[in-house]
Amino acid sequence: MKLTILGCSGSFPGPDSPSSGYLLESGGTRIALDLGNGTLGAMQRFVDPFQLDAVFFSHLHPDHCADFAALTVLRRYHPNPPHDPTARRLRVIAPENAPERFAALYAPDAAERAETDLSDVFEFIPIPAEPVRVGPFEVQAVPMAHLCASWGFRVAAEGKVLAYTGDTGPCPQLTELAADADVLLSEASWANFPDAPEGVHLSGRQAAEVAKAARARRLLLTHIVPWADREEILAEAKAAFDGPTELVAADRTYDV
Repeated sequence: MKLTILGCSGSFPGPDSPSSGYLLESGGTRIALDLGNGTLGAMQRFVDPFQLDAVFFSHLHPDHCADFAALTVLRRYHPNPPHDPTARRLRVIAPENAPERFAALYAPDAAERAETDLSDVFEFIPIPAEPVRVGPFEVQAVPMAHLCASWGFRVAAEGKVLAYTGDTGPCPQLTELAADADVLLSEASWANFPDAPEGVHLSGRQAAEVAKAARARRLLLTHIVPWADREEILAEAKAAFDGPTELVAADRTYDV
């Protein structure tokens, strides 16, 4: 299983990275986890977006889903698509209100929103309790603790497991999500500080504590807000987890 970082900047794009978005490949199957601001452009450096087999959205904050509007334009208006996008609709596994949220993102005014239906080129599937199969991938959604309905994804393929937190504050479900994972791709939005708001994000130390408690083999830190001190976040994570730990970077590829 191959992981490509399309974007890893938290809350909004940074000078060196789009917002959150991740491409996973196994054999000839490709799925994306989130498509934040700028990630569709980055994706085109690696694959044709028409080659995607499914997109999973952890939640509907713009830094994780804003490029869905751009993906809609591509699938609806490309003059020479490699296949008919209405005959091969792209599976979109997302929170239940995603069709309305994405229609509002795409349509410029209330009149157009009232008649916008994106199901011509997308198959919307509310995030289920049971695992979703996409080719060799099995994706289990686990509810997280955030400002809105949010899920992490536990992705298994080729005998390996990648756990992706999405956005979350500390919660018991994180240990379930990351249990014995080969890679924990965890948000680490900021360095630890005493007045951090609850149920919003993880610090580097908190992400590392999850990795340790869950017996994850490797920790990749992502979703770092542009004003945060990346090296401080990395240092506190390494102090709490003795496995391989690093900050991800946009356009980097990792073997899981």
